[in-house]
Amino acid sequence: MEWETVIGLEVHIQLATQSKIFSGAATAFGAAPNTQACAVDLAMPGTLPVANEAAFRYAVMFGLAVDAEIATTSVFERKNYFYPDLPKGYQTTQLAKPIVGRGHVDVQLAGGDSKRIRIHHAHLEEDAGKSLHEDFHGMSGIDLNRAGTPLIEVVTEPDMRSAEEAVACARKLHSIATSLGICDGDMSQGSMRFDVNISVRPRGDKTLGTRTETKNLNSFRFIEEAIKLEVARQIDLIEDGGRVVQETRLYDGDSKTARSMRSKEEANDYRYFPCPDLLPVVLEADYIDAIAKQLPELPDARQSRFVNEYGLSTYDAAALSSDAAGAAFFEALVAACGDAKQAANWLMGEVSARLNADERHIKDSPVSAAQLGGLIARVLDNTISGKMAKQVFEVMWKDGGDADTIIANQGLQQVSDTAALEAMVDAVIADSAKQVDNYRNADPAKRPKMLGYFVGQIMKASKGQANPQILNKILLKKLEPKNK
Repeated sequence: MEWETVIGLEVHIQLATQSKIFSGAATAFGAAPNTQACAVDLAMPGTLPVANEAAFRYAVMFGLAVDAEIATTSVFERKNYFYPDLPKGYQTTQLAKPIVGRGHVDVQLAGGDSKRIRIHHAHLEEDAGKSLHEDFHGMSGIDLNRAGTPLIEVVTEPDMRSAEEAVACARKLHSIATSLGICDGDMSQGSMRFDVNISVRPRGDKTLGTRTETKNLNSFRFIEEAIKLEVARQIDLIEDGGRVVQETRLYDGDSKTARSMRSKEEANDYRYFPCPDLLPVVLEADYIDAIAKQLPELPDARQSRFVNEYGLSTYDAAALSSDAAGAAFFEALVAACGDAKQAANWLMGEVSARLNADERHIKDSPVSAAQLGGLIARVLDNTISGKMAKQVFEVMWKDGGDADTIIANQGLQQVSDTAALEAMVDAVIADSAKQVDNYRNADPAKRPKMLGYFVGQIMKASKGQANPQILNKILLKKLEPKNK
């Protein structure tokens, strides 16, 4: 039987406000446990929440960016459940009247295809604390620093049919949130977390299958792996005569395994009811219009500009425009070196490879745009070759410094003097009579490959510093058959 996968996402976007959604406690990451939790966060008797205007502004920005309906009136409710890292015994969230209604994002797929993913809604809520299970001698510790941090939870429709589409949607939402500046996008710190709802059904069937939810995926790679694993599990289970149980699952990216966590709850299990401590939030049209006028450049617009302004291919522009910090680095690099194509090649090649290997984000690159621009400039003016540039980049990445200083200290200047290169060519030709004769008598189609011998000899003699473009011109002229 041929199966169809159905996927929906729930995306938790941690908002980059300075304080929490209902208290004045700080939200900075990395503080000592329980040093950023005030009386409101701890649910001390007599404390009352005060809504943070910045969280509403960020939610409206997101809604406008995904072409969604913005609710002029939204209501907070209490989602009741008991867990050690939830001191109030409930989470303040939105259900019946969320701040952001229906919208959509358009994603690019392999092969150039695009697809529209519908957004059901996005609501504001507070984050819970964090349970710590290490170094407590069989017990768990509770860190409430994160409790009360403002979140937008984005809920998509089940419009995705493959892991590729789900990852594309996740990347697009990440790109939008970071471009707006409402989230730093650092998934390793939990700034964005993805829950994936997955079901399968016979292809052509309109009835949805029983879904499972895999929670708290914090990388695009884990999203892809978890989906593929769960789809295979569900198909195998059904084909073996079993049935899928609606449940919440966890995926372990290190072992690439998944396990059941608990049976999946329904909304009525949480006994939602309007929060008596918070009035309905009313947004005036002027407030929404003012935010709309101040929106920064969004990923799709930036991609189009990169194509038109820098002459990039659609693929290169999409890769370089998706991340706000990466896009800013690219534009600074172009300003420093003056060549957009070379800047794109370096960012998508050497820089990307090193960032991935070191598990760094572009904003943490040890090589600045100005430093890299100086290096590319030395390639463009033929001071060094592309191969030498990679050596210089390696030093810059590890030890810092500017390209000119490294080139001078290591004696890497490229030999571009025509007279000096002609002398090297003459010496190699004089010592390679047999190879010269073979080259001149060979079929013209075979000569380019045979030329490599002479290039190799001269590069060896010049310690790799001969300018390859000038060298090839001299070689071709001097090796030209005499009877031509």
